[in-house]
Amino acid sequence: MRNDLKVNPTTGPPPATALQLLLTAERLFAEHGLAGISLRQISIEAGSSNNSAIQYHFGSKDDLLRAIFAYRLGDLMQRRALLRARANPDDLREQLEAHILPLIELAESPDSSYVSFVEQLQRVGAVEVLLHQSDAARSQQEFASGMQRLLSHIPEPARSMRIQQVQDLAVHLAAERERAVRRDDAVVPFALFVSGVVDGLAGFLQAPASAETDQLIARGNSAS
Repeated sequence: MRNDLKVNPTTGPPPATALQLLLTAERLFAEHGLAGISLRQISIEAGSSNNSAIQYHFGSKDDLLRAIFAYRLGDLMQRRALLRARANPDDLREQLEAHILPLIELAESPDSSYVSFVEQLQRVGAVEVLLHQSDAARSQQEFASGMQRLLSHIPEPARSMRIQQVQDLAVHLAAERERAVRRDDAVVPFALFVSGVVDGLAGFLQAPASAETDQLIARGNSAS
C-alpha cells in the first residue's frame, strides 16, 4: 500500500476511492471467498475504470487483506477493551460477553461484511496468520487466559478445545446475523440475540466433562 494511503485506525479512514475499494473487497471476499474473487473483479465492482487501482492503493492481495483488518480492528479492539475493563473478572458470562459483543455489534452494521469475511478466512486457515501481527492476537490470548482460569474444573485438553471452539462459534453466529441484516431479513431483536448467544456459549463452556471425555483424556495421557 502506498504510504499516503495506508489504512490507519488512529487517524481515520482512507481516502474515499481507497475506502470504496476496501469495502467492496471485504464484501466480495465475504460472499465468494478469497479464491473466488480477483483484484480486477473488485476494481470493476467498486466502479473503478483502472484495473490496477487495488495495486496502486494497497499493493498485493495480502496487503489488501491486512488493510481490511486494519480498518476494522481498531474500533473493535477498543470496544472490547472497554467492556472487559468493566466486566467482573470472576464472572465467566460477563467476560465472554465483553469479548464477543463487539463482534456482534459490528455484524449489525448494514455496511459491514467483516464478520463473514473473517469466517471465510477461517475456512482456509488464513485468519491466524493475518491476526498474528495485530492487537487482536493479544486480545484473544487475554480472553483464553481468563477462560483457562475460570474453567479450571474442565480437564485439559478439553478446556483449551472448548475455548477455541467458542470463539469460532461466535464468529459463525455473528456472520449468520450479519448476512441476515444485509439481506434485510426479519431477525430477532438485537438484545435478545446477544443474550441468547452469550447464554448458549457460556453453557457450552461450563458444561461438566462427561465420563467418556474423562476416559478418553486419561487414555491419551497414559499413551503419552
